[in-house]
Amino acid sequence: MSRIVITTWGSLGDLHPYVAIALGLHDRGHEVTVATCPSYRQKIESMGLNFRPVRPDCDWLQDAEKVRWFSHPRFGLLRVGQKILMPNLRDAFEDTLNAAKEADLLVTMMACYATRLVAEKERIPWVSAVHIPLGFFSGHDPPILEFSPFLSRQLRYLGPVFWRPFLELGKRVSRPLAEEWYRLRAEIGLPRTTEGNPLADSHSPTLVLALFSPLLASKQPDWPSQTVVTGQPLYDNDGESELEPSLSQFLNNGPPPIVFTLGSAVCANAGAFYEHSITCARSLQQRAVFVVGKGQLQRIPPLPADMSGVEYAPFSELFPRAAAIVHHGGIGTTGLAMRSGRPMLVVPFAWDQPDNAERVKRLGIARSIPKHHYTARTAARELAKLLDDQAYAERASIVAERVGQEHGVSAACDALEDLLARRGKTA
Repeated sequence: MSRIVITTWGSLGDLHPYVAIALGLHDRGHEVTVATCPSYRQKIESMGLNFRPVRPDCDWLQDAEKVRWFSHPRFGLLRVGQKILMPNLRDAFEDTLNAAKEADLLVTMMACYATRLVAEKERIPWVSAVHIPLGFFSGHDPPILEFSPFLSRQLRYLGPVFWRPFLELGKRVSRPLAEEWYRLRAEIGLPRTTEGNPLADSHSPTLVLALFSPLLASKQPDWPSQTVVTGQPLYDNDGESELEPSLSQFLNNGPPPIVFTLGSAVCANAGAFYEHSITCARSLQQRAVFVVGKGQLQRIPPLPADMSGVEYAPFSELFPRAAAIVHHGGIGTTGLAMRSGRPMLVVPFAWDQPDNAERVKRLGIARSIPKHHYTARTAARELAKLLDDQAYAERASIVAERVGQEHGVSAACDALEDLLARRGKTA
């Protein structure tokens, strides 16, 4: 049995892949600690896993004004780094150092910048994980960049000759954002580094896990050679593993509805999304389900009998029963929509969401509308195209079959146990 510490930070879409791996490792007999935001303590401990708090907390995701500011369509990622992650880096280092005592292995998501410092300082083997394709910043598979989705989409055809030097330049120009990381690294006695930017290039030299379907992004020549694409590690339970009875009854009493949701990260910044969506469903004469997020149900108007609103529903149970899925493009929601075999309309708000939207569009299973263009009229027009063109449903079914053959948790656990075995640790 090995002692493994897994660090992650962010919304449920950032938490759940690592929870899935933690549970998989726990079932294989390892002692697993999840080190993450303090507000997730009860959730983690209720699963029978060890928990250690690591600052900063992500309770700001419940504050509409903060979500709006940090999910700015051009500067969201920059603001999260500048105003949350870097100012709290020393606290994160201290907390991660305490969590990592006697650990045999550290597994960390890309935004936990302190974990690499702890691993190198304490000489603990570490594995980095990337659960969004954007995180590899590949010149061979150029991402849709948050600050300019339209331009990066139009210039994709230029290929690696343009994109590799462009992305490298971007990393070097943005190195001042990592000043606090460099300062802390020097203070704890670690040598200088040579990567373009540790905020984008902190990949483990031993093993990198790509925690998404290879249909979204396959391994590229400029990814770290030690990368293993596992498929999505599936965990879909925010306290409830089944549909609530009233929702099940609604689904049973009529044809498949359109499901509208903004996941857990941007639901507090919904704006008029649900009002437009209600009007859209009425104009299409379609039944609809609105999954609005914890504490958000009172923000939508009273619904007619052919519509249902809930705060939460396990997407793995709900999505396969939908006619189509309208969502924000978060990686967790996107992965579960791919598994459902239903076509989707993606309305990206910020961060990696424009990139995820473009990837499912290229798969032929989705259409997309920018957030600022989302109205009842535009949504109805795009949904009509999705529902009327059988090719979307057929392609979605094919994708679901292929994704269903992926076993993200097992693949990730196998890779981690193989690394432990090669290092002489008990697996």
